[in-house]
Amino acid sequence: MAATHNHAHGAAENSNNRRLLAAFAITALFMVVEVAGGLFTGSLALLADAGHMLTDAAALLMALLAVRFAQRKPNSSHTFGYLRLTTLAAFINALALLVITLLIVWEAVRRFYQPHPIAGWPMLIIGVGGLAANLLSFWMLHGGEGEKNINLRAAALHVLGDLLGSVGAIVAAGVIVFTGWLYIDPILSCLVSCLVLRSGWRLLQESLHELLEGTPSQIDIEKLKRDMCLNIPEVRNIHHVHVWQVGERPVMTLHAQVIPPYDHDALLHQIQHYLLDHYQISHATVQMEYQQCPEDDCGITVDTAEPAHAHAHAHAHAHHPH
Repeated sequence: MAATHNHAHGAAENSNNRRLLAAFAITALFMVVEVAGGLFTGSLALLADAGHMLTDAAALLMALLAVRFAQRKPNSSHTFGYLRLTTLAAFINALALLVITLLIVWEAVRRFYQPHPIAGWPMLIIGVGGLAANLLSFWMLHGGEGEKNINLRAAALHVLGDLLGSVGAIVAAGVIVFTGWLYIDPILSCLVSCLVLRSGWRLLQESLHELLEGTPSQIDIEKLKRDMCLNIPEVRNIHHVHVWQVGERPVMTLHAQVIPPYDHDALLHQIQHYLLDHYQISHATVQMEYQQCPEDDCGITVDTAEPAHAHAHAHAHAHHPH
């Protein structure tokens, strides 16, 4: 079972690499096309969109490097490996996305007061090409395992911003070509920015929550404590529960006050499998004890030395299959 899980996880990571690499190549290539088109036609709008795609290409490259680093094995200085790099990359990408969106809104407001002439037909042609390129990139990043990986979702949001921007550019170019009304460009830019801002803010909150060791949203600690006591007769009390997430994997430590077991290892394995089956927690450190701890917080916030006798009770480490 563990070998099958490892094989599936490795295949998913390789798929993520391929998706990110392909999306990066498409974005970088079309960015060059937009720069050339902007210089040839003298269109500031195309050059500005090329700058946006440059930022997206950098974000995709950062995400690709993060996935590659996350595949490195744990060592004595990084015992969880580099899985947290994917979350850090998602956080940085979300910040960049919010900054880009605010800059777009600022430029849109400025253009209400100082409209710029825009070459409509070149803008329309390149906008259609940009839409096709972004649709392909977004499909690569959003499908399959990309929906579960926070780092790929961050990269997909960058591409989504460009995709919506391409739609706005096509509509704006059409209006400009047929009516000459230049104000459509900043109006659509603001509408697209509001959509991207909402998604970017949600991603920023989620990645920051994970970086701050927040409890994964799918785990209700109080319910977990109640259910374990009800479903495992030997367990009297669950306390000092700490749950956080490293990359895509939830990690847990807990103290279990138990009835002295006839088979210590069997009870430990029962607790371990319960966490795996009901909460998908495959890495848990379980401290089994016959009396409940007198402390309320495991000494995490206490700056004094812990007495040596504090650990003079049964301790066990749950096996964590990978």
